[in-house]
Amino acid sequence: MRINREDVRHIAKLSRLHVSEEEVDTFSGQLSSIIEYIEQLNRLDTTGVEPTSHVLPLQNVMRDDLPLPSLPREEVLRNTPDSTGKFYRVPKIIE
Repeated sequence: MRINREDVRHIAKLSRLHVSEEEVDTFSGQLSSIIEYIEQLNRLDTTGVEPTSHVLPLQNVMRDDLPLPSLPREEVLRNTPDSTGKFYRVPKIIE
């Protein structure tokens, strides 16, 4: 499939991109090359090939989410610029 100049102008209009006449020529050749490559890939026999999201067999490497004891409230509030008893104090943002 060949991408012509009108196709490039139409794509640019849909994308709200300004392209010069020189760019129209460049993009038509580049987009045609991309389409030709995709057509070449589509001719490959992929029967029996499992679909993958990654080429390497990755697994989730996160640790189990286990409940642990929290920090003591006094220790946490010690680093705050302003607190009242057992709460953080922040500037009022609602009028």
